[in-house]
Amino acid sequence: MAHLPVMEERQKLWYLHNACKGPRPMVVMEEDTFLDEILPPLQCEDPEARQMEWKLRKAILPQQIFQDDKVVDEEFRVGVRIENRLFGVEMKKKFASDGIGYHIEPVLECLEEDMELLGDSVFIYHEKETVDQLALAEDILGDLLHVRLENMANHWEFSLTEKIVWLMGMENMFCSMVTEPDAFHCLMDRLITEMLRFLRWEEEQGLLFLNHGNDYMGSGSFCFTRELSGEESRGAAALQKGPGEGSQKKVTSRQLWGHMNSQESVGISPDMYHEFIAPYFSRMAEEFGLLYYGCCEPVDPYWDRDISQYPNLRKVSISPWCKEEMMAERLSGSRIIYSRKPSPNFIGVQAAFDEEAFRQYIRHTAALTRGCHTEYIFRDIYKLNGNIGKLKRAVEIVREETEGTLESA
Repeated sequence: MAHLPVMEERQKLWYLHNACKGPRPMVVMEEDTFLDEILPPLQCEDPEARQMEWKLRKAILPQQIFQDDKVVDEEFRVGVRIENRLFGVEMKKKFASDGIGYHIEPVLECLEEDMELLGDSVFIYHEKETVDQLALAEDILGDLLHVRLENMANHWEFSLTEKIVWLMGMENMFCSMVTEPDAFHCLMDRLITEMLRFLRWEEEQGLLFLNHGNDYMGSGSFCFTRELSGEESRGAAALQKGPGEGSQKKVTSRQLWGHMNSQESVGISPDMYHEFIAPYFSRMAEEFGLLYYGCCEPVDPYWDRDISQYPNLRKVSISPWCKEEMMAERLSGSRIIYSRKPSPNFIGVQAAFDEEAFRQYIRHTAALTRGCHTEYIFRDIYKLNGNIGKLKRAVEIVREETEGTLESA
């Protein structure tokens, strides 16, 4: 499958697209949330073998079922086992029975009283588990695929306000901005300090890996780029080559794509975002070579004054709650990609697929974004209700309705 001509073509399109030179929008259908409806029963019995089988099947299912723009390659990735115990405290969540909704048991309630509970963060690399998993994958798959390490932890690690909510809950976070603003600024500053320490620690440990190719980035897109300089190192060279077998320069964060979002600040005004959120996100954005910002939150209230000014910004998420017209106007002719997240309701609510309503919905976005570099990322589709065929039809309709829309971009 990796050798199919379509895979080579998709790679070329991704490189052009991420450089804002692509001839058409890219389309990604993220299958994680409905994987149980399309994944055949696993055949392996050993737990680690089942995990490998799961990853292999997940890699090929999109091509087998709906043919979006994901690339099947010849690599099998093993995630390094890393923990970031932020401020050295335990953050507790109580999950609902569906495993999605949750309640946070706050560590901090009153910042001025509770800040002393926060210590230094503890960073842990579980080297033996990582090395053992890598060796197992190489033993079983190494004659067929290139087995390499990746750092999956960083896909979502730099969603700063999410970490604040984990510490204190959303209501406490909102109230603290009003009742103890100086203490909240102190907390955000300490958070940035700890996250920078974490990045420097990953660099020193050789736990960062170039994500210039068929690498996932948070919020559903992919990282293909030739714009980021640096040695063609994968990081953690000793683990991959064997002790003492040569040396490579360690990867730094500024050679990487980064992803950040602030879904939790959706309830605050543009002025509060400007005061309490933007300065810290801007500092964090400086640490990456290219930045993808946003997830489900609407970015338009904070765009002009803040988000548009973040360093190294290349993609911005345009969620169903975002003002499409405004953002299409702002991004027209720019080198910032309009990363559209279509509503999951057309595919994920009922078994039937209203193709005409969906077509009109996509046609609206396509008309608005004729001057933009656009991608369509389908996420948060939790149920197919037995109708797997609508996935392929949705991809086909997007391609039909967006053909030629980049001619004036």
